[in-house]
Amino acid sequence: SELMHPYYAAERGLVDDVIDPADTRQVLIGSLAMLRGKHAGLPSRKHGNQPQ
Repeated sequence: SELMHPYYAAERGLVDDVIDPADTRQVLIGSLAMLRGKHAGLPSRKHGNQPQ
């Protein structure tokens, strides 16, 4: 029962947050709004395969 408790996982950094189920919708909306403008650029090519 100790390993199944969400606060046990949170103490060890296995989860980011423990939220009340009633707040799930608001937390998801806020998280998705934060990520809306995020853009991960592609890494520059270091080694290419040249056609022969």
